[in-house]
Amino acid sequence: MKFKVQIGDITKIETDAVIVNLFEGVKKPGGGTGAVDTALGGAIADLIEQGEIKGKLNELTIIHSLGKLPARIVAVAGLGKQSEFTADGVRKVMAQTCRSLRRLNCKHIATIVHGAGAGGLEPRVAAQAITEGTLMGLYTFRKYNTKAQEYEDVAELVIVEHDKERQQEMEEGCRIGRIMAEAANFARDLINEPANNMTPSILASVAGDVAKQYGLDISILDKEQMKAEGMGGLLGVSQGSDQPPKLIMMNYKGGKESEPALCLVGKGITFDSGGISLKPSEKMDSMKGDMSGAAAVISAMMAIAQLKPALNVMAVVPSTENLPSGKALKPGDIIKTLSGKTVEVVNTDAEGRLILADALGYAQKRSLSHMVDIATLTGACMVALGTVCSGVFTNNQEFVDKVIEAGKQAGECMWQLPMYDDYKELNKSDIADIKNTGGRYGGAITAAQFLAEFVDEVPWVHIDIAGTFETDKEKGYQVKGATGVAVRTLISLALLLSEKN
Repeated sequence: MKFKVQIGDITKIETDAVIVNLFEGVKKPGGGTGAVDTALGGAIADLIEQGEIKGKLNELTIIHSLGKLPARIVAVAGLGKQSEFTADGVRKVMAQTCRSLRRLNCKHIATIVHGAGAGGLEPRVAAQAITEGTLMGLYTFRKYNTKAQEYEDVAELVIVEHDKERQQEMEEGCRIGRIMAEAANFARDLINEPANNMTPSILASVAGDVAKQYGLDISILDKEQMKAEGMGGLLGVSQGSDQPPKLIMMNYKGGKESEPALCLVGKGITFDSGGISLKPSEKMDSMKGDMSGAAAVISAMMAIAQLKPALNVMAVVPSTENLPSGKALKPGDIIKTLSGKTVEVVNTDAEGRLILADALGYAQKRSLSHMVDIATLTGACMVALGTVCSGVFTNNQEFVDKVIEAGKQAGECMWQLPMYDDYKELNKSDIADIKNTGGRYGGAITAAQFLAEFVDEVPWVHIDIAGTFETDKEKGYQVKGATGVAVRTLISLALLLSEKN
């Protein structure tokens, strides 16, 4: 899909549809919306007066121009209350509006700038949000559909601006927005793949392709190398599968060679049956998405390599399947992790923390400034926060504040949960250093406390995306299936940290 910023008059643009906007409570449209209203003979103002257009957030009114404009359709998008308007509102409005216009066979769309000026957004931020929302909202995963799609894809979006002095910064916003959205959509593609076509080896191959295309360093550890490192957690989980485990490490070098790196660690369970502690069959098919953390990290690295922040970034992705077999890890087994700590495996469905324990330990053999791990780790986090927020946990308040701010910039909600020492007691084992689950209550916190056992002094944040990695309905820029959550948060975090360098 093509994006461009064009200086001109929205009423003169040759296109299938134009998008204009209205804040809630506005009685007389102005700016680009006012110009389109005049060209339509006051049709928008009449609909406002009649109460048909109220400007409420995500309200959409379709008006056919009937030859009064070069565009055959005018879409009036409600922006909601001006005092509550955000960049994420722009993303959602553009996503829903462009989906509606696609259903009306609009392949070429022009829009005025939403949010700049009265909305209080910088033009670059507004253009970035327009681009992100459009690309993410129009996402589809049709790789395995043999039927022709009902509607043609949107081919072009033109952002029409009257002030030439804004053009350059808006074009930069479009560039950043495209990179952000394409990274999130790339993660969605990986997560939506069926597990038979997204094994640890295939995931490693994808990471290799990304590294080659975008100039990243990459190394991939195989089973024998893991044995040499002493990765009992990753090897233990992989025992039940015929697919070999992989540990992927990617490096972006945007800072000095001697500078420590931001490390991103992503859980890569390409299918999670629960192992011997077998999950219920209902919705087990969604467990192909248990590698959403890995997808987020690999996709974020793809974008970081293009945006080139001035810092070093390292990604570590432990990947395996978790399946039951005669070779599989059993409840009651004891494994030894890379750190040397022993773990009593109480439940084989608490496997993500076992592979992350080794990945966290492996990462800390390098010089790190900060570390974030991201994982579909616990159903308990979904019980606590539902499908709206991802849970965050930390050993460093200053750093988690930055992660939450990066999430806010991306429109991805994060909620911090406590890490009181009392929760550690629930993970104590009678026969090993620690057990791999602290039980049902406070499960998201005890899982985070388990991971904390394998983190040294580096500022660390754990993000639990169990409730947010997929959605079962279309809303805003999310469509049914994988959400690509945290990709844009991780990219934004790298850019935030880069600003301090």
